[in-house]
Amino acid sequence: MEIFFRSETWVLEFVDLGGELRRDVWHAFINEVISLHKFICEFGPEEGDQSINQVYGAQKGKERATTSAINSIARLQALQFTKKLLDDPIKLVQFSYLQNVPYGDIVYQTLAVNYWGGALVKKKWKRSPSWESSASINFWKNSSINQGMVLSKNLVVADVPLIERAAMTCKEKCQLVEITQATIDAATLKGIPSNIDLFKELMLPLTMIAKKFERLRRWDEPHLTISFLAFSYLIIFRNLLPYIFPMMLMVLAAAMLTLKGLKDQGRLGRLFGKVTIRDQPPSNTIQKIIAVRDAMQDVENYLQNMNVTLLKLRTIVLAGYPQITTEVALVLFSSAAILLFVPFKYVAACLIFDLFTRELEFRREMAKKFVTFLKERWDTVPAAPVAVLPFESNVSTQGNQQKKIDEQTKKKL
Repeated sequence: MEIFFRSETWVLEFVDLGGELRRDVWHAFINEVISLHKFICEFGPEEGDQSINQVYGAQKGKERATTSAINSIARLQALQFTKKLLDDPIKLVQFSYLQNVPYGDIVYQTLAVNYWGGALVKKKWKRSPSWESSASINFWKNSSINQGMVLSKNLVVADVPLIERAAMTCKEKCQLVEITQATIDAATLKGIPSNIDLFKELMLPLTMIAKKFERLRRWDEPHLTISFLAFSYLIIFRNLLPYIFPMMLMVLAAAMLTLKGLKDQGRLGRLFGKVTIRDQPPSNTIQKIIAVRDAMQDVENYLQNMNVTLLKLRTIVLAGYPQITTEVALVLFSSAAILLFVPFKYVAACLIFDLFTRELEFRREMAKKFVTFLKERWDTVPAAPVAVLPFESNVSTQGNQQKKIDEQTKKKL
């Protein structure tokens, strides 16, 4: 296989690619060559740029970068022959590895400064958008070496050079990402039932809040319901509604900081915050297939109901059933008029009163009749028509279009 460029021809010989590891190694080889080309295009001067002669040693920058990539490929190939490869060969070739890791662009910049022999005084060489990132600005702003003595751009006494400093920061960030990914992998469960149990456990606080609110609404504990209503009406009629959301954020932030302080003191225990669920009972292949089928059927039913609801709403909005559309429009006009002419605090007070009196004896029958009326009206709304066209491949579609064009041409002639 030959790859032709403007200046020269590269010949890549592909040997036996049997085995997954061998394919990964060859992929790393090819990816390193491509990444080298991208690095030279983004971080080096353009081809034929005469300003390269104004910086000492910049003429050999491309050669240095190419040599570095060749050394990486040779190191990877040597490890392949000695059968001491890692799980991911891409980690042993620097240009490919730095392409997808955090802080890799900063290491690219320090490599460019090293290869092209200066502090990149030419602004037109800085074509990569990474030069304008906040991480790049902070790195180069704090890149002055105060503790050591600089002998050259690669030799610093009592301190580390820029490439090593950027590489150390990149390594720390990569380790942090790997630790985070390890926690994600450990929390990822296999199987639909296990994920459902985990979702239920995570939603347990919200479920408990909803149950508590439902108990308040049903007057299971009248003294708590009366206290809640008194507090709500106090907030409404004292015009404190604009302060509710900021206050909730402040309480949440204070609770988070309190938990952080208790955790730093070691007073919460090591298992605090750990989610615990029961493992599913052992099942054979047939049971797993049946469970997957039931889950897919539930998802299908949910999607069907959702589609029917959306089609009915489409009918109402697009006047597919004029009587229902007129009724809904009148309700919307009435709601808009109420919100325009009645202060919002009175509207909120009425809504809370309606919500907390539906289960009382003097309103229970009326609320049931109203819900039944709404359900009956909703059931009478037809769904918007859906047309399902027969499947046509791209070849047949292009053939039909060509036939139509030929027929139109014949008619014109």
